[in-house]
Amino acid sequence: MQKSCNILPEMFEFKINKKDPHSRARTGVFVTPHGKIQTPIFMPVGTLGTVKSMTPDELIDLGSQIILANTYHLYLRPGHKLIKKMGGLHKWTCFKDPILTDSGGFQVFSLAQEKGYVDGKKRKGGIKITEDGVEFQSHLDGSKHFFTPEKAMQIQSDLGADIIMAFDECAPGDSTKSYAKEAMKRTHAWAKRCKKEHEKLQKKAKHRQALFPIVQGVTYKDLRIESAKFMAELDLPGIAIGGLSVGEKKEKMYETIETVEPHLPENKPRYLMGVGTPEDLLECVERGMDMFDCVLATRLARHGTYWDKNGRHCIKKEKFKADSSPLCKNCDCYACSKFSKSYIRHLIAENEILGIRLLTIHNINFLLNLMQKIREEIEKGSFKSFKRNFLKNYKHRQGEK
Repeated sequence: MQKSCNILPEMFEFKINKKDPHSRARTGVFVTPHGKIQTPIFMPVGTLGTVKSMTPDELIDLGSQIILANTYHLYLRPGHKLIKKMGGLHKWTCFKDPILTDSGGFQVFSLAQEKGYVDGKKRKGGIKITEDGVEFQSHLDGSKHFFTPEKAMQIQSDLGADIIMAFDECAPGDSTKSYAKEAMKRTHAWAKRCKKEHEKLQKKAKHRQALFPIVQGVTYKDLRIESAKFMAELDLPGIAIGGLSVGEKKEKMYETIETVEPHLPENKPRYLMGVGTPEDLLECVERGMDMFDCVLATRLARHGTYWDKNGRHCIKKEKFKADSSPLCKNCDCYACSKFSKSYIRHLIAENEILGIRLLTIHNINFLLNLMQKIREEIEKGSFKSFKRNFLKNYKHRQGEK
């Protein structure tokens, strides 16, 4: 049987352009049916088929090369069959560039954890895990649903994204090692089933999709190494690391990445899921990661918070009331080129939608520009000094409250 990574290989070829001489950072290009992705890359999150408050054209104008959509949420509402009927995510959303969909696994397990599911013991959230799949309750209406690896592939096939994710069990960060191992083994078995179903679906599909498996194992080094080796053996077009940035200390996350990275395929894009603060992007690019996503850029905007080179700031503060300067002096985004901190503060204070839109535009632009600068510095061989100088001035979590 033909391997899924060999289906139209020119579509999912990953070419490394430059390796940084002083770290594991590298630049590359990943080819998809809807365009080439320059890595390292940050991917804005469009959970429900839209990056909140942004139009597709605005995202492309900012330099967004790829966005995410959420399998779990779109499955529940409006439903993957409807989206397929409407021509798939690209046509339905009018986003013409690459799209990635996650498998829904993280949402299934994280929503259960919020309701008391910890370490596979307490399942008040209405979740039931078997070797076949997961039964869960919708967070919308409490209705019961059952996800299997095969169903996750079928849903994502209907959604039609360029990159799709294998169904995994995202064990809680405080899991015991015995449960972390159990969840990892289940994730491995599910990844094999995902690959088999994906290959079957691709034989009939009109659109090509790249399947990425997800490395798990919480923060246990031996489990992470075992998982990385297993997923690498599946020989799929890319590989992801899941289960990090879920509450563990940053040092532990960085340490885990350093443990896993030597066991990941050199010639495949490495996707670190759910990571997207400026400092984490820099630290994890240095450790050999290529793709990132995070809801923080849009979430912070909805709470009146923005980034600049000095850190994180809350526009609601009184000191900005009569501040005529832009959010960032040297930023070329629409928000900074047109409006003052004073006006944006007023909009946020009055709960005006425009305020959220302007902060969202700025935050996404800030991260996309940072990634572009990172790529340029890697190409020049000066990434390490750029990172050092950036973090020297950047104050983590400044002005969050």
